[in-house]
Amino acid sequence: MRIVFMGTPSLAVPTLRRLHQDGHDLVAVVTQPDRPAGRGHRLQPSPVTVAARELGLPVWQPTKIKTPEFHADLASLAADIGVVVAYGRILPPHLLETPRRGFLNVHFSLLPKYRGAAPVNWAIAHDEALTGVTVMYMDAGLDTGDIALQTECWIGREETAPELGARLAHLGAELLSDALRQLAEGQLPRRPQDATQATYAPLLKREDGWIDWSLPATAIAARIRAFQPFPGSHTYLAGRRVTFWRGQAAPLPDGTTPPPGTLLAVTDNALLIACGQGTGLAAQELQLEGRARVSARDFANGLRLQPGACFMSPMPASLRTDSE
Repeated sequence: MRIVFMGTPSLAVPTLRRLHQDGHDLVAVVTQPDRPAGRGHRLQPSPVTVAARELGLPVWQPTKIKTPEFHADLASLAADIGVVVAYGRILPPHLLETPRRGFLNVHFSLLPKYRGAAPVNWAIAHDEALTGVTVMYMDAGLDTGDIALQTECWIGREETAPELGARLAHLGAELLSDALRQLAEGQLPRRPQDATQATYAPLLKREDGWIDWSLPATAIAARIRAFQPFPGSHTYLAGRRVTFWRGQAAPLPDGTTPPPGTLLAVTDNALLIACGQGTGLAAQELQLEGRARVSARDFANGLRLQPGACFMSPMPASLRTDSE
């Protein structure tokens, strides 16, 4: 098939490589323009750009996709179908209709659950046990198109968003390969989504990363795994920001009801911190701002931490009063 591929992050690369491996005619790879990155803010190509160039494929990096010029360029390719994997922009209806058979999208959730920009992160943040990948027919809505194929995937109890995303990316590549085979044979299924079952996975914001110590420890541990690499899970200790990279729910000593955020104990493997609803978090890997990630023991030794120290996070702006 003649295919236009649209994608940007590393999650999209396995599907691009599988399409090339399957022998499809990739007439254009459309991805985001190079962005400044690193301390030097030098322009860096997207992972899809790098992979496409390695494969010798034509790369397009338009700054705007809603222009007549881009529409004309896309139409000139006479593509059979378009494939979108985490491109990063919403396609207008006139573009969706340009390839002869429209567009298929690889979405990393079991739609209609977790429509939106960050389905992997929010599935973990909500402590789901199961997620998956959906190949859907694209329409003008936000992940509202008819479902073609789906496959399920269990979420590991200590799995982070980057780890789960990598697994789903490879599952998605296989599923899309199968979908295109069925499409060519005229057998690709199509069923509408049940909108009453829809949930949403909005784009992550910096403020999502602040730890709310009044939450139960299971919720905090899930968010630590979910909000990697961005926005991270942060709190303050003596006025300095601390990022938590690994932690698990743990029981508190009998009879203790300390305020949430209070350090209760330093062990060989973890810092035990009080959380909401009488629960505790065993924090195993932390990072003081400006320093490297270290084990809980090294973190405690470096700061000479003692039980009674208090981790605090700023109150969300939505809850502040004008006087604060």
